[in-house]
Amino acid sequence: MAQRDTFLHLFAGGCSGTVGAIVTCPLEVLKTRLQSSGLSLRPVLQVQLGTLNGAGVIRPTSVTPGLLQVLRSILEKEGSRSLFRGLGPNLVGVAPSRAIYFTAYSKSKEKFNGVFVPNSGLVHMSSAGFAAFVTNSLMNPVWMVKTRMQLEKRARGEKKMNALQCARHVYSTEGVRGFYRGLTASYAGISETMICFLIYETLKKHLADSHFVSPNSGSEKGASDFLGLMAAAAVAKGCASCIAYPHEVIRTRLREEGSKYKYFFQTGRLVAMEEGYTAFYRGLIPQLIRQIPNTAIVLSSYELIVYLLGDTSH
Repeated sequence: MAQRDTFLHLFAGGCSGTVGAIVTCPLEVLKTRLQSSGLSLRPVLQVQLGTLNGAGVIRPTSVTPGLLQVLRSILEKEGSRSLFRGLGPNLVGVAPSRAIYFTAYSKSKEKFNGVFVPNSGLVHMSSAGFAAFVTNSLMNPVWMVKTRMQLEKRARGEKKMNALQCARHVYSTEGVRGFYRGLTASYAGISETMICFLIYETLKKHLADSHFVSPNSGSEKGASDFLGLMAAAAVAKGCASCIAYPHEVIRTRLREEGSKYKYFFQTGRLVAMEEGYTAFYRGLIPQLIRQIPNTAIVLSSYELIVYLLGDTSH
């Protein structure tokens, strides 16, 4: 029975992650471009009033391009296919990563329920943190290749590297350690996962208590139950993303090829000094647009598959 449960969580996690990755890939490419240091800033002239004679002083400054401007630039210069850069390694990695995550979460939750107050916030946070640590450690090489592919800029018609060529290039120029760039930022991002699952499990319990979502029993679940779970997942991910987003920018900078960014805190200090604290939130809008529906799709799909395959003990 335990083996069947493990396989069920592997299968449900893999399927739900794959669906979410395909649907939201263009938004992830836009987010990664906005986060990178290679983003072309638009020069503008800013007029400042003088303090003595009231004369205006014109100073050059720069403004970060918006989401639609980056999208237009990609479509005009690189073509629509570039919006799906990195989808290959994403599909290769998302199914096993989600499968590993949900299995580790489910199993660690069982263990922590025996240590702490069952189904408490501490159990949910500890389970989510452990699952994220295991998943990040195993899957970082795949996400590293995906980020490099998304950052690669080639004009329309120029040949782009595929995932295998990109991986070979990383290995030849940086060695095995190159595949683990950004791992420290991913570990810092575990806080986002912990916050997300704490809020999600709390909302899920409240929905069940309020009869918006049927409790885990033999009773039938309807469409409204899973819509409630989708809403809970969307709220949870939105809150967690806003709180923990800066680690995403630092991780992208660490994964850039030949960059000056070497370590987590050194990267954070450089970004703050050179670009200001607002740079830590570049790409937040496409991240929210992508992650909120993606997380809602993934978590509700996972719950649906587990329910349909008869695991009412989850």
